Amino acid sequence: MTRFPKTQTQLHVISTLVEDKPGVLQKVASLFTRRGYNIESITVGKSEVDNLARMVFIVNGDQKVLEQVTKQLNKLVDVIKVKDLDPNHSIKRELCLVKVNTTDLESKSQIMQYVHIFRARIVDVCEDNLTVEITGNPSKIDSLIELLEPFGIKKIARTGPTAISRGNY
Repeated sequence: MTRFPKTQTQLHVISTLVEDKPGVLQKVASLFTRRGYNIESITVGKSEVDNLARMVFIVNGDQKVLEQVTKQLNKLVDVIKVKDLDPNHSIKRELCLVKVNTTDLESKSQIMQYVHIFRARIVDVCEDNLTVEITGNPSKIDSLIELLEPFGIKKIARTGPTAISRGNY
């Protein structure tokens, strides 16, 4: 019986500079759809250059998928620059808001301790819930959410990771 080696898939962070105008996000998303690639996460915002926006994609795939995505993005007229960010030389952060049930003073106190330990913030307090804001790498956010789950999470809003290269990379 012949065994074929499995292809190694991983998350790739792709940072692009694009024209800051209507329709560009749709063109880029269509490219991924046509090729059958899933965007795990996407963040878009103004860049340091006037009239250009930065799109950061998280894409799951092997090296071949990464090469295809990069080639196809470079073919789009509205895409100025494409860069695969090296995980060892980049900073990845995410923002998350979590609304948590607080049934009594003890639960509020325990949640406040977790918030302090994770360097998060309480941004809203109501009689029966607290809203926590946390920024950091996705695994840090996952860890806090796991600790808050026993209290009863009402809502979670996550931005998805965004990233930038470190130093002169």
